[in-house]
Amino acid sequence: MTYSIFHIAQLLGGKSLLRTEGNISRLLTDSRSLIFPDDTLFFALRSASNDGHRYVRDLYNHGVRHFVVSDFQSDFDSMQDASFLIVNDTLQALQQLAAFHRNHFSLPVIGITGSNGKTIVKEWLSQLLHNDYNTVRSPRSYNSQIGVPLSVWQINEQNNLGIFEAGISKKGEIERLEHIIRPTVGVMTNIGQAHQENFSSLIEKCREKLLLFTDAQWLISCKDHAVVEKCILESGLRCRRFIWGYDQLCDLQVLGIDKIGKVSTITCKFGNETIIYSIPFTDDASVENSLHCLSTWILLETVIENKPLNMQLIASRMKLLEPVAMRLEVKEGRNDCLVINDSYNADINSLNIALDFARRQAADKQMNMTLVLSDILQSGEVAEKLYANIANLVQESGINRLIGIGTEISKQLDKFNIPQKESFNSTESFLGSGRWKALKNEVVLLKGSRNFHFEQISEQLENITHQTTLEVNLSALVHNFNYFRSKLRHETKIVCMVKAFAYGSGSVEVAKTLQHHRCDYLAVAVADEGAELRREGITLPIMVMNPEPNSFNLLFEYQLEPEIYSFSLLNAFIKAAVRHGESHYPIHVKIDSGMHRLGFEKPDMDELVGILKDQETVQVQSIFSHLAGADSPAFDDFTHQQLDLFKHCADTLQNGIGYSFLRHILNSSGIERFPEYQFDMVRLGIGLYSISAVNSPEMETVCTLKTTVLQVRKVKAGETVGYSRRGVLEHDSEIAVLPLGYADGFDRRFGNGVGKVLINGKLAPVVGNICMDVAMIDVTGMDVHEGDTAEIFGKGRNISELADSIGTISYELLTNVSRRVKRVYFQE
Repeated sequence: MTYSIFHIAQLLGGKSLLRTEGNISRLLTDSRSLIFPDDTLFFALRSASNDGHRYVRDLYNHGVRHFVVSDFQSDFDSMQDASFLIVNDTLQALQQLAAFHRNHFSLPVIGITGSNGKTIVKEWLSQLLHNDYNTVRSPRSYNSQIGVPLSVWQINEQNNLGIFEAGISKKGEIERLEHIIRPTVGVMTNIGQAHQENFSSLIEKCREKLLLFTDAQWLISCKDHAVVEKCILESGLRCRRFIWGYDQLCDLQVLGIDKIGKVSTITCKFGNETIIYSIPFTDDASVENSLHCLSTWILLETVIENKPLNMQLIASRMKLLEPVAMRLEVKEGRNDCLVINDSYNADINSLNIALDFARRQAADKQMNMTLVLSDILQSGEVAEKLYANIANLVQESGINRLIGIGTEISKQLDKFNIPQKESFNSTESFLGSGRWKALKNEVVLLKGSRNFHFEQISEQLENITHQTTLEVNLSALVHNFNYFRSKLRHETKIVCMVKAFAYGSGSVEVAKTLQHHRCDYLAVAVADEGAELRREGITLPIMVMNPEPNSFNLLFEYQLEPEIYSFSLLNAFIKAAVRHGESHYPIHVKIDSGMHRLGFEKPDMDELVGILKDQETVQVQSIFSHLAGADSPAFDDFTHQQLDLFKHCADTLQNGIGYSFLRHILNSSGIERFPEYQFDMVRLGIGLYSISAVNSPEMETVCTLKTTVLQVRKVKAGETVGYSRRGVLEHDSEIAVLPLGYADGFDRRFGNGVGKVLINGKLAPVVGNICMDVAMIDVTGMDVHEGDTAEIFGKGRNISELADSIGTISYELLTNVSRRVKRVYFQE
């Protein structure tokens, strides 16, 4: 559905400069995701960490001619053929337009909120109902103030069911989302601690979330959740209720749950009918999510649609529920390929998101792109029209090669105007052809409907090596980056530390992600690290914290900027720069304000000024220092002494050399505890990886070290496990062997019961000494099997607590993860 720019201007009000006509079908809030400029309307959103008005000029240069802004800047006057809608609040305007669009449709809409399970319930409902309804739903976890309007904008005339999730982080947000979603049926999953920091109690947060259902006709909830039930009863909501739980008065009564192996069988009663179904999961959260889905299904079919309940259909579909992959996984592939696995569903909206991600990866690595795409199932559109739209999207995304898999896409292959294209009727025929072996040095995006089992293709393309992996959540990294950026003034720059292989997480991928999200500077320890980033396409300024004279040539070759901390280093670098014919080469002057590691001291300032002011070979880009104890209140007096000394030295240098430069002294802890001393720039390091000096609940886990069980064996009491017979068993035990040793970074100090790993939701202690390549853990009574996943640190195992247990710091655990451990990057 399209709207004219004149129609949208009338709707949003405010002042309009309508210099060109146009019809709008696409809304854009992230300038980097532009594909179709002609029918795009860009909303220049402002946040604590960014301002969309910065990117208007760039978008204009790329063909966009329609903008919603809150600040008409002088630069916009020169864009004579662009239309500007000037409003007080661009986010509110986006939401207002989405709500207007929603009002055009009378389809039933399921609105889902709660603390956990929203995305799972949404995706499982889609899996269960996709044969019966033409469904539109939120892509991935688009449940925010921006994500919800973008999701609702997808509704079209072919849809006959909408499923949208709504999340909040503070009061007042859910009412804005309610006007956009306008749910017919509400699902309240549960209430927990997520985003609790902006609410005084769970009850306050629950009451806020229930506002989503102000005008809903039905509300689905679990009676056994005491806080939710209390809040609903006190809410005054007028909607009818469908309740499930163990109470016999529930609409759907749970009679029993049996868990055997990896399957849960749930027995329920609805009216006079007994429903028995199984799901391929045994965790309590999955059982609960399935009951929310079953309740929704029953309500839609028997109450709203007035159809008889089909027990056999329920049982057959429930047992086929699949895990929801809420992330795009990036893995190293064979033949120097980069494999992006997004094969848990395929529809045109999620394809758009995946193509955008793949396009950025390919641009960073200067690689061609191959799309492996299955048939798009249950779209509700005529095939010719659907694949014409897909072909247009794929072509505009810059795909170089298309491999279509499925009978329908094979018929429609001629619609794709792409240099290389081929098709196969099935996944099996593609794998059997061996054509996948021809993929070399390219980004390969796998996008397939579940029925096509693209995981088989992924297994063939991946560069399978070590079973131990370090998963790096790039979305969480960006979230943490923005958390720290929100504490700074708009103009304050950020240096991100990517030394030591980016704290073990992989410097290239981390640097590319930070560059993409407009970090200002990067910093490495040695020149070799900076040179590697340059070879991988990093264009940001890069500081080298420990430059050595024998690396000066690398600095000049790759435009790396050295830290200068002594007169001998300064003089040597000036001489080298003169030999290379350099002029005004940027350097960063280090001040020793109390760390007593490296740097010029206060008495050195006059001599330093004398050297720098009489030459033009180098130019001071910044002056900085390190805080010795910014993370601890016990050292606050000393920290203030350092800050005063640093300011004195910086002022002396600037007055002496006669020009200004950047100043920075705050590290991650300093940003959180001393933001008033942010000066011109700050340095963000360990904070990127969720380590917070104030234990902020807003931080998200970035790195997860995990492995798989190689073998489980029974060992009698009195026997020993491992080298030196240190692991003496006091009882008959079940011992699991993990492919993880000290050569992988699992410290030997974790041996003999000190360390514990998380497996199947329980902590299992290490038995005996840790070997070079393996470790043994006691899993007695834990129902552990070969192939089960064990987490060393991550969301379930706090890395700081783990470090404390052996008397070290999280930095050491992260940087100790060896390079033979495969890094798996993903975005949620």
